[in-house]
Amino acid sequence: MKFDIICIGECLRDIFYFIDEASVSCSIEKDRCLLCLEYAEKIPVRDVVKVPAAGNSANAAVSASRLGFQSALISWAGPDFAGDQIQEALEKEKVDTSLLSRRKGQKTSEATLLSFKGERTQLLFFKPRDYKLPKIPKTNWLYYSAMGDKFEKFDEQLVSYLKKNSSINFAFQPGTTHVRKGLKYLKPLIKQSTVFILNKEEAQYILDGKVRPIKNLLEDFYKLGAKTIVITDGKEGAYAYDGTDFWHMPIFKGDAKERTGAGDSFAAAFTFAIMRDKKIPEALRWGTANSWSVVREVGPQKGLLTTIKMQSLLKRFKTKAKKI
Repeated sequence: MKFDIICIGECLRDIFYFIDEASVSCSIEKDRCLLCLEYAEKIPVRDVVKVPAAGNSANAAVSASRLGFQSALISWAGPDFAGDQIQEALEKEKVDTSLLSRRKGQKTSEATLLSFKGERTQLLFFKPRDYKLPKIPKTNWLYYSAMGDKFEKFDEQLVSYLKKNSSINFAFQPGTTHVRKGLKYLKPLIKQSTVFILNKEEAQYILDGKVRPIKNLLEDFYKLGAKTIVITDGKEGAYAYDGTDFWHMPIFKGDAKERTGAGDSFAAAFTFAIMRDKKIPEALRWGTANSWSVVREVGPQKGLLTTIKMQSLLKRFKTKAKKI
């Protein structure tokens, strides 16, 4: 069997707790904010929502399936109840789970999310893993994102595989653990990427930690070998560069209910548009539409668009990407 895309990354069970009794304290520049709760107190929870099969790559695999691609997920979970829920949820979304490892002794990773006024603070617990790259079936694309700890040998295996199989396109959306490894570590993965997607804060951290113009960030990653680079910047929209043209795409207007998965949904849909041979300006619209839909629901997957809904939303919003 040949897949359109195989997504790789740690899958999680997400549990959202919606709270009202909290406050946010920001620096003068408002570039750093803290969620403040009463210490040693019982904090009431307004609502609880559970998402059984989350995580950047699981979100991407589900998004791909809804948009009509044959997708699979390389990931890890335990032979436990949470692992059963993950597998059942993925299969319900028609994501192939034959590459989901559920060996004895493994446990399922979890994320606890505190949602306050539309934003969320994540508490991530990645279970210890002995990551090994499995035999990869035939596929046109690989999509790689967030992993738990101790993934260095896995990355070496993945880079080696990509070098030997240069016909496979590679989309890389680094997760937090990758970003914290820094530029020197990430260079081999960036060099192999057909599409490299991250947010502005991650881009600045990886390069030198300094605030710089978006164009400079895009150019630096292009020089490292990425063929197409996309940097998202929250309410300011997204930017892209392919070595020839710089593009900026504003967000679609509307109120957000909960923003978990906004970046994942954008990155996934942008990649899938490229897979459909769309040009960068249209791919930016795909990403923006998917993200717009996701933040209007709770959790990273409920709002992921189908092909019909994607077409409808793109007709509804006329906003287009512009060269900068």
